[in-house]
Amino acid sequence: MEDVKLFRLKEVIGRFQKAVVAFSGGVDSSLVLAVSAEQLGRSNVVAVTGSSETYTRAELERARQTADALGVEHDVLETAELSDPKFISNDERRCYHCKRAFYRRLSSFARSRGITAMFDGTNLDDGKDYRPGKEAAVEFGVVSPLAEAGFGKEEVRRELRKRGFDFWNKPSSPCLASRIPYGSPITKDKLAAVEACEAFLAEQGFFGARVRHHGGVARIEVPPSEIERIARAEVRSKIVERFKETGFRWIAVDLEGYRTGSLNEALGDP
Repeated sequence: MEDVKLFRLKEVIGRFQKAVVAFSGGVDSSLVLAVSAEQLGRSNVVAVTGSSETYTRAELERARQTADALGVEHDVLETAELSDPKFISNDERRCYHCKRAFYRRLSSFARSRGITAMFDGTNLDDGKDYRPGKEAAVEFGVVSPLAEAGFGKEEVRRELRKRGFDFWNKPSSPCLASRIPYGSPITKDKLAAVEACEAFLAEQGFFGARVRHHGGVARIEVPPSEIERIARAEVRSKIVERFKETGFRWIAVDLEGYRTGSLNEALGDP
């Protein structure tokens, strides 16, 4: 079945002569970029990453390394979400405002290069969560090759593994703004605190952990299998000390464990 989906993916991408790939450096957009380079030729594909305070430096470096390994041109568009009052207000349409601004710039970039096709890394499973940013992609005619070909997240990971990508099982890493509850204004300080604390957790071996910023409270999400380890006295004391240095007053571990888009639970059924 996966071979059939890979054939479909190549067909979707092969409909175009040139393409710009909205490239985060994550597993989904990496597969789109790799297959695009194969099908269209590396000189006919450009990877474009949006960079701002909502995107970690580690992720930007990963994107650069991956594009370089694939031999594809990589450009960075400096975005300015924190200058947009709609984004800063952080209502439930935050992702739409952000993506709409990014795709407007991406569309202009593509036109300047004589390219009409824009790809993103949306996969079939993304439709199971609340993703208003997808509306912006539709508005600007962005193609989602993975979703069209029927690729879910685990199928993407398996294909990357077969291709020898060492980050095939890398946890998803949406923008840092997704750690701040709707209605709580987004600030540079909050984003920096989240980035620093998640980086510290990774240093302690908690890869893919989330730090949700609830004002003075940091709510940590780790996989359920890791809850016992993070609660050990010697680990807990290090985390408390570091998080308080970052500005949090109270540090909590979510007993339900990590799950994608947990802050969307406050919206009920979107």
